[in-house]
Amino acid sequence: MTATTAQAATVRLRMQTYWGTESDEIHNEFIDDIKVASDKTLRVKRFRGSELVPNADMMQAVGKGTIDMCQGYSGYWPGQLDIASIEAGLPGAWTDYDEAQYIMESKGLIDLIREAYAEKGVHYLGPIMGGPFDLLTTKPVKSLEDLKSMKIRATPSVAKVLEKFDIPTVYLPGGELYLGLSTGTIDGVIYAGTNEYKAMKLYESAKYYTFLGMVNPGYTDDMLINKAKWDSLSDEHKRIIEMAYAKHARKMHTWMVSGSIDAGTTGLFEFNTLPEADQAKLREAARVIWDEEAAKSPRNAAAIKILEEAAKATGRA
Repeated sequence: MTATTAQAATVRLRMQTYWGTESDEIHNEFIDDIKVASDKTLRVKRFRGSELVPNADMMQAVGKGTIDMCQGYSGYWPGQLDIASIEAGLPGAWTDYDEAQYIMESKGLIDLIREAYAEKGVHYLGPIMGGPFDLLTTKPVKSLEDLKSMKIRATPSVAKVLEKFDIPTVYLPGGELYLGLSTGTIDGVIYAGTNEYKAMKLYESAKYYTFLGMVNPGYTDDMLINKAKWDSLSDEHKRIIEMAYAKHARKMHTWMVSGSIDAGTTGLFEFNTLPEADQAKLREAARVIWDEEAAKSPRNAAAIKILEEAAKATGRA
């Protein structure tokens, strides 16, 4: 094969993540794995958060082919995809990584998610389980009652739960959290764990970390690729991407969890756990959200049935 022929045969994909520089090493490894395994015939160029399109528009951009791939978070597009909030990780959905993977793979939730994305011109490679998903505030929090005098940044599904306890909420993108906390626009965030809070330097304005006990892993990223582009790939290239994604998903989850453990030992945060009675109230309130999600579509109803069966099997229902 000549150099010209090899160059013509190379498939190049543009991929955006919502992550910034903090994840460069782990994303570069994903890209290198694909390049090496394909003998450089498959190349991925990664762009950081919002460099090509706003993070909230990534799914739509992948469907249109504006970008080829993304590592996103479906909590950004609940209005565009019926199953988005369920995929992102509903409060009370699962209690640990193994259970989350069991629900996705063995119980068939991943098939419903893949079906939904296909309707948008997107192929869903699969989930990337996140780490902790708890509360960081500018003042100590000992109960749900304390939160009624604070304004908390939360995703739409979590906001619905908090609002049932008259806790004020607002949505801000991740890139605006530092400014929001430092200026007093918000008093707290439910965004991730200490790993991300440390990387974003949110501890400079908010050092009080409260374990909520709502869901763990607390959020689910996804790896998406334009469906037409995916269908055009050779079986070998598809297999290479699938294997690289699977390795990346495992490593990223470990990175987020271990990073949060390490960040918790730095002295940057003061820790507290919400009383068990309040944790139970949050989980109970979340069941109303499950009902609302189930009512959106037959597919959502099937997804919620999977969650309910898993909750019963683990004694949480």
